[in-house]
Amino acid sequence: MTKQYDILVVGGGHAGVEAAMAAARMGMDTALVTLPGPGLGSMPCNPSIGGIGKTHLVKEVDALGGVIARVADMAAIQYRVLNQSKGPAVRALRAQCDRALYPARMHDVVTSHNGLHLVYDEVVAIITQDGRVAGVRLREQGEVVVPRVIVTAGTFMQGKLHIGTRQILGGRIDMPRSEGLSGSLAASGLKVLRFKTGTPPRLLASSIDYARMEEQPNDPDAGHFSLFGPGSDLPKRSCHITYTNQAAHKVILDDWRSLPLFSGQIQGRGPRYCPSIEDKVVRFRHKDRHQVFIEPEGIDSPIVYPNGLATSIPEELQERMVHAIRGLEDAVITRWGYAVEYDYVDPTELGHDLQSRKVPGLYLAGQVIGTTGYEEAAALGLMAGINAALAAQGRAPFVLGRDQAYIGILVDDLVTRGVTEPYRMFTSRAEFRLHLRTDNAYERLSRAGYSVGSLDTQSFLQVQSRTRRINTVVTALENTRVKPDQETNENLKRHGQPALRNVTTMKELLKRRDFDPDLLFDVFGFDGLKRLCKEEAQTLLIRVRYEGYLLRQQREIERFRRLEAVRIPSGIDYFRIPGLSTEVREKLMSRRPATLGQASRMEGITPAAVAALFVFLKNPSKSTGQVQNNC
Repeated sequence: MTKQYDILVVGGGHAGVEAAMAAARMGMDTALVTLPGPGLGSMPCNPSIGGIGKTHLVKEVDALGGVIARVADMAAIQYRVLNQSKGPAVRALRAQCDRALYPARMHDVVTSHNGLHLVYDEVVAIITQDGRVAGVRLREQGEVVVPRVIVTAGTFMQGKLHIGTRQILGGRIDMPRSEGLSGSLAASGLKVLRFKTGTPPRLLASSIDYARMEEQPNDPDAGHFSLFGPGSDLPKRSCHITYTNQAAHKVILDDWRSLPLFSGQIQGRGPRYCPSIEDKVVRFRHKDRHQVFIEPEGIDSPIVYPNGLATSIPEELQERMVHAIRGLEDAVITRWGYAVEYDYVDPTELGHDLQSRKVPGLYLAGQVIGTTGYEEAAALGLMAGINAALAAQGRAPFVLGRDQAYIGILVDDLVTRGVTEPYRMFTSRAEFRLHLRTDNAYERLSRAGYSVGSLDTQSFLQVQSRTRRINTVVTALENTRVKPDQETNENLKRHGQPALRNVTTMKELLKRRDFDPDLLFDVFGFDGLKRLCKEEAQTLLIRVRYEGYLLRQQREIERFRRLEAVRIPSGIDYFRIPGLSTEVREKLMSRRPATLGQASRMEGITPAAVAALFVFLKNPSKSTGQVQNNC
């Protein structure tokens, strides 16, 4: 087989789907190579999308033309807003999805796109010629000529499953692992390392006593993910909460040193922020209990997912632990929990376009570069697909800054700082999180997505229309004045509001934290907000009430951009720069940061080193001697 494609994507998970779809939308003849199995964009772990920090990524992918938000809405069986009582920067939407329907809808979206070819096979090697990508070798169909390859292999490279002392070769349960790809990447000079993740046992819904648990019903006012999709019309289901207890913990603690996670059987490091239950119990022995979310896997599915019980302990211990938990005393386990170890590539091997610095034409995205989660994978896949397409078109890379998007933070953290554990996005990773909200993702990013070609014209016009509607109402609020006459003040008093002393604008009234926006219509007859949908009105309210904070953050962003604007020549010899230690020089030579800002975020790069580099870049001919730390 010698079929010529513009771009070939390895792997059909969230990263692979977004990469292939982005490349195809941008006019590239694209192949998506995946193993036959559970379907495109399947959910091997928890059947949900969104969460703290993760919703920001989903919204940004949607704003750039990606598909994860639309498919999540098509398959959603529950919506909830997290951090509802907190500020707008950290609120997040979460959707429970139908595990079977989600990949089915994803398959429909992918196969309906022209220029995207599904190939069911396994990539066993990357073929290079003269140091750059020339094609791939498929296990069944032979060699494929292609100048750009995006690897999104998830947990499949040299995957090994652990259930107690039992070890199974595979990328996930009942799926084979990738045998040759990891070695091929290592032979190309990439640094290949080892991580671990896990999943809980699955339970039979009819065997659970929900009456002994706390119900979490669907929130009908939560909204949905995508601005462009049809939304969700599926029946909604409740989740439930229960807790582990001392009896469940005792099952683990009685002989914890013999468990795979602690005996040395599992070598790869797991995610700190989504640890296995045995890790939580051993590390936090002072805690009497841990939350367990009982999540339905579908509208009609008989299976539930006990989120919080990921484990690799032996089957008999899993059963004893589950049966010790309130409401699960008679639960039937339909599939054992397990851990999976897999190979990943050190993300510092990549540039900000997610292309290998050692092998031009090779891009990587998703868990294969050290992340965890569908949302992180989707964001990285989208960016890899866009950049591979731009390279094929002879255009400059598309790189988002930390001040522009959570996607920019995700990429920058990975390629600049690297990972020592599977990376998960949190709002706390953002320097400018009030600016990077979920509600303004479209205003921040859609023009850029349209410019590079990943967002279609119709969707971009939809964003522009939304922005115009909001701006029109803001202008009306600014231009409509209210006089402190007797009738106005009596109306305000009846609604529990203080009287006006001076002429003011409706915008100033709306800035009052205790002012109900409905009073603009009830008291003054102003119907501007009623012409907006709920999400648009919420965006307007945030803009108005946080205006001072947003202006202050904008000044901080400008200072940040000045540092980012100091470019570092690609061929600079760091050994010529005085004031740098040998360790710092070696790190800078290895990573090759593009800007002074990127250099400042690298591990081990001190403020003194940044100052020395800044002085040299400003006047390399006069930079001699030691430089003081005066950043």
